[in-house]
Amino acid sequence: MMTNLPEFSEPIAENEAPLEMLAACHRSIEAQCTRLRRLVPHLLAHGADDAARTAAITLMRYFDTAALDHHADEEDDLFPALIESMAGSDALCLRAIIAGLSADHRALEACWRHLRATLEMIAAGECVPLLVDDVEALAVRYEHHIECEESELLPMAARLLSDAELAGVGRAMRARRGAGEV
Repeated sequence: MMTNLPEFSEPIAENEAPLEMLAACHRSIEAQCTRLRRLVPHLLAHGADDAARTAAITLMRYFDTAALDHHADEEDDLFPALIESMAGSDALCLRAIIAGLSADHRALEACWRHLRATLEMIAAGECVPLLVDDVEALAVRYEHHIECEESELLPMAARLLSDAELAGVGRAMRARRGAGEV
């Protein structure tokens, strides 16, 4: 029985540093990928019952909003701040990392769109299969993406960005979520 599907609706703390906010979002993404993985055997055993429909709705809500906001946090705020911090020096390595992560975002979004169509049917109560290969394509891609961000990008940002630059990134991230200025 699927009773242990963690919900995610935690607000971002206003006093949290933006790099910590990004890392916290990674934990939320991992939790939603775990939920998605658990849904596969649940559907086989129980069909599109209440728990499956609730899980599908929660997954759609999360990946349609919070995951996309996370991508925008990086592409619209963090990446440009990092590039700007490298003005006057050789930023080839940083630009390559950012280009790769941005391409990952597009691939993750494509994987999500593919899965979302199935989850919509499940949310509507239809008993359709959720394919392990489709779930794993998204989950494994996110695992690799998060590893790259946490081992390379976030430490680089912590070293290169000033407190004022980080505060600006944090304000933009909170504004994206409707939290406004602190």
